[in-house]
Amino acid sequence: MSIEPSLRGFALSARHGTRRMRPLGAIALVATLALTACTGAASPTPVESSTPRGAAAASSPGTSAPAEPGGSLTIYSGRSEELVGPLIERFEEQSGVDVSVEYASTTDLAATILEEGDASPADVFFSQDAGALGALAADGRLTELPQEILDLVDERFRSPDGLWVGVSGRARVAAYDTRVLSEADLPASVLDFVDPAWKGKLGWAPSNASFQSFVTALRVLEGDDAARAWLEGMQANQPKVYEGNSQALEGVAAGEVQVALINHYYLLEAIAERGDVPVANHFFPGGDPGSLVNVAGAAVLTTARNADAARAFIDFLLGEESQRYFAEETYEYPVVDGVAADDRLPPLAEIESPDIDLSDLADLQGTLELMQEAGVL
Repeated sequence: MSIEPSLRGFALSARHGTRRMRPLGAIALVATLALTACTGAASPTPVESSTPRGAAAASSPGTSAPAEPGGSLTIYSGRSEELVGPLIERFEEQSGVDVSVEYASTTDLAATILEEGDASPADVFFSQDAGALGALAADGRLTELPQEILDLVDERFRSPDGLWVGVSGRARVAAYDTRVLSEADLPASVLDFVDPAWKGKLGWAPSNASFQSFVTALRVLEGDDAARAWLEGMQANQPKVYEGNSQALEGVAAGEVQVALINHYYLLEAIAERGDVPVANHFFPGGDPGSLVNVAGAAVLTTARNADAARAFIDFLLGEESQRYFAEETYEYPVVDGVAADDRLPPLAEIESPDIDLSDLADLQGTLELMQEAGVL
């Protein structure tokens, strides 16, 4: 099954859309995290889907959720409306569930769920990365998913306790300027970019949530002292700071820097929008932290008032249509067998990513404090 042209067109045009938000009550944790959250995110806002109500329910594309869950569903989405709005509208259309969505950064929404506690109106948390899901799991805010849903995804991309599941994958890469560098010019490890030879040649987006998850992984893999030393070494090389991954990629394409640390799919998005770009992605070998594969994932909250619809939505995200959408429209890695990634990407199984439990990426606060101590934030 492929995405219908109307949905594909919506996704392509919506990439440049605007998120709609409203402020929620702030607490100290929210205020702290908001300063360093993913670019463009503020407090969440309720967004009513524009899909016509009362559409005939269709069987869920996955295997376990009820075909006609009915009722209403509230999703807290740390994934932007531009990227996942079309999928959410399609779920509403197929299931007949009345869906409302609050869009904000993953960091803000995780903090909001913790603030709201048992009073949270959310049924589903749709997270940009596994770390926030791990944090909510550790706080007892997630409920166990059916084994039929968990079994759709490889064990390394789901909670070991069955509390969340990845729905699409993203790999960290070094995007480099092919006009001045070849792949052989790049170091063996992302950790080697502290070499003074790279001074003034690097770009990064330290306020981006994906970068912060990478630093958290570095802390888990190498320890806090090693992570601090790397951050300080990078700072000494005077990297150019960008607002986000897209801007960092543009910096490479414009010749402002020679290398930027980003997620893999930004290059494919740029190629889709304007054709050839003088940039290539480098995947570090040997289980290097620089090739971390993280996931966007979803979970059912303990506060869910419509757990059936919540599970049906997650099942939908793991169905063939949604997985093909991630592969074809957002250029992420599908996490379900039988759906191929873009053929310009190395297969997910061939990426030599570090051996890490993604649930261990939960300590974002510790990462933010370390980055602040190192002068990165």
